[in-house]
Amino acid sequence: MMKNIIKKPLFLSALLFTSLLSGNAAAEVIKVGTMGTYEPFSYQNEQGQLAGYDLDVLREVAKRDPSLQFEFIASPWDTLFPGLDADRFQVLAQQLTSNPDRLRRYSLTDNRYFTCVSQIIVKAGRNDINSLQDLKGKKIGLTVGDSFTRLLEDWNKQHDNILNIVYYEQDISTILQDIATGRIDATVNDPIMAQNKAAKQGLKISVVGERLAADPTFFVVKKDTAGLALKQRIDTALLSLREDGTLSRLSVEHFGVDYTK
Repeated sequence: MMKNIIKKPLFLSALLFTSLLSGNAAAEVIKVGTMGTYEPFSYQNEQGQLAGYDLDVLREVAKRDPSLQFEFIASPWDTLFPGLDADRFQVLAQQLTSNPDRLRRYSLTDNRYFTCVSQIIVKAGRNDINSLQDLKGKKIGLTVGDSFTRLLEDWNKQHDNILNIVYYEQDISTILQDIATGRIDATVNDPIMAQNKAAKQGLKISVVGERLAADPTFFVVKKDTAGLALKQRIDTALLSLREDGTLSRLSVEHFGVDYTK
């Protein structure tokens, strides 16, 4: 009888141990929406795999929290937030900054992972544009719905709508092409990304004037129970990455400068 009593707890302990191992091994797959055309933050490398700074940060997050496994899905800009709403994605990684509408509808991580700079971009050789005031009466191309567009729209309202904004549904590739051909005069965007994209396209551009803004970027989730729980897990890992210098190291590896502060 004693023999059987001892065996049963041992058997139950073994079952529990196996169950714990299985639970740890089965990481939760989190689908991440990203453009995949926004080099060097999110793009397809030569092997056809999604790469870039934003994605590398989440890969480091997964190392800190092995229960998370991220699946990156390339999707056009205008499908990212609808995809999050429809649960096609659980998180967005696309150099997203904070604005009132996003804060009302979604939840952003408490911890930033980059500082996005906004500057004027023109065709190389132009010396007549160095500020937004210099763009009075000229055409400035902007992508519908992004943070740079909101920045310029707000500025324009405060300055008697002196800017002639041309809206694009496409990504910045088309805008840069139109700057090079003279169809439009300028755009405002992140200079790192714009210079990288222009080099790939064989276009010559210049970044001019002072910084118009420098805004922290965040990962974005739905404002529901599951989204807030995911946000907390990502934030815990991001804080660890910041404290031990991993975020700074990633920024320097990608850009040569620490843009995480």
